[in-house]
Amino acid sequence: MNLTSYLTIALFIFLILGCGSKSIPDPVPSRNPTLTYATYEPKDLDFVLDRAEYASRLEGFWLGTCIANWTGLVTEMDKIGNIGEKKTGAFYTREDWGKPDQPNIWSGEEPSPFSPTIDFVFADPDTIWGADDDTDIEYMYQELLLRNQTSLLTGEQIREGWLRHIKEEEENFLWVSNQKALDLMREGMVPPATGDPKHNPEYEMIDAQLTTEIFGLYAPGRPDFALKMAQLPIQTTAREESQWISEFYVSLFSLAAASDPNLPIKDRLMTIAEQSKMYLPEGSYPAKMYEFVKSKYSEGITWEQARDSVYYRYQVQQLDGYDMTSRNLPCNGCVAAGINFAASLVSYFFGEGDLIETIKIGALAGWDSDNPTATWGGLIGFMLGREGVEEAFGRKFSDRFHIHRTRIGFEGEGIDTFQNMAKKGVWIIDRVVQEELQGGVDLEANRWRIPGSTQF
Repeated sequence: MNLTSYLTIALFIFLILGCGSKSIPDPVPSRNPTLTYATYEPKDLDFVLDRAEYASRLEGFWLGTCIANWTGLVTEMDKIGNIGEKKTGAFYTREDWGKPDQPNIWSGEEPSPFSPTIDFVFADPDTIWGADDDTDIEYMYQELLLRNQTSLLTGEQIREGWLRHIKEEEENFLWVSNQKALDLMREGMVPPATGDPKHNPEYEMIDAQLTTEIFGLYAPGRPDFALKMAQLPIQTTAREESQWISEFYVSLFSLAAASDPNLPIKDRLMTIAEQSKMYLPEGSYPAKMYEFVKSKYSEGITWEQARDSVYYRYQVQQLDGYDMTSRNLPCNGCVAAGINFAASLVSYFFGEGDLIETIKIGALAGWDSDNPTATWGGLIGFMLGREGVEEAFGRKFSDRFHIHRTRIGFEGEGIDTFQNMAKKGVWIIDRVVQEELQGGVDLEANRWRIPGSTQF
């Protein structure tokens, strides 16, 4: 079924069930009903953020992620190199944009069910975005933070949430480390043990990269606390290199939340990347991948040449300690954290902050193309805000989201809106700012005052 058909059916269900505004609270980011707001004495060095503006930026995060996610799904696993049991030949180039999609490693001779051509996949204003694995676990973590009235989830709370909201059988949209973690939870294991290499042999895969970056947005300009919030969710499925890569992403999102919106996005992205690389241990393959891709960008070559260099260096030559090829993994480790991290940096640097160009490069770069693409779509979408995303594309999009496409057990038959999701994000930040960062929430002026965070 293509996305247009899916969205049409989803809209029909939405209308028949009457899950419109009656099931979705007022989107204005007012008071968190479970938080007692305290009086705060402002300090001269506080970093001040407007809550209403931030809510719009959170809408931009969800919208940008969905656009990039569904667009990246068209080319997911089409091109993974020419090593191992699944050989797909030459990679895509910019010339392939708009041309017929080629089969991926699972589909035989069939092109993508989401689009017959390599192009953007959109949900029109009268339709509904479907959840996918790049959005649904983050949606679930947001709901768990609110339900448990906390900023720091426990292992038991994470396990309860996974078991409540993820199907045990049928298509549950989990793979590799996420699926193994769920299996371990069903056996009674509690995170972080579910991501321990002793129990989870898939801990080096990509999973944590696409399920935890939103924690950076909950601690604007404070990656130290964002990483504290994200640590257990990351360790639910990841360790070592895959954990460090995920922490790099979380830091990017936290720093982006405090970067100066008056500066060009390209400059802001370069700055926060340099600041976030401190979370990639020196000498590790993620740190070396970062420096390698950045050096290729600095050389002024094309993104295709940089991507080909990544393939040759890490999958053919197996340099910098990245030895996935020698392990004879299925599809040569096409869903591994490392190769997809390197590919994501190609679109990050060469996209230069342009939302459309970044998504195009990410979708064409190869491997698990929907995941890195969704991450950068969300990051740049957040920096632009919802109106900025729509302005970039010159059109309006749906603001409805169907979490029950992939998950279960949410209210309103699983129909939500980006406005409502953004409001919930604001409520989470209210608690973080007041209880964890010892800052203040000024409801009258509708802004946060955050100690220890500085705009740059």
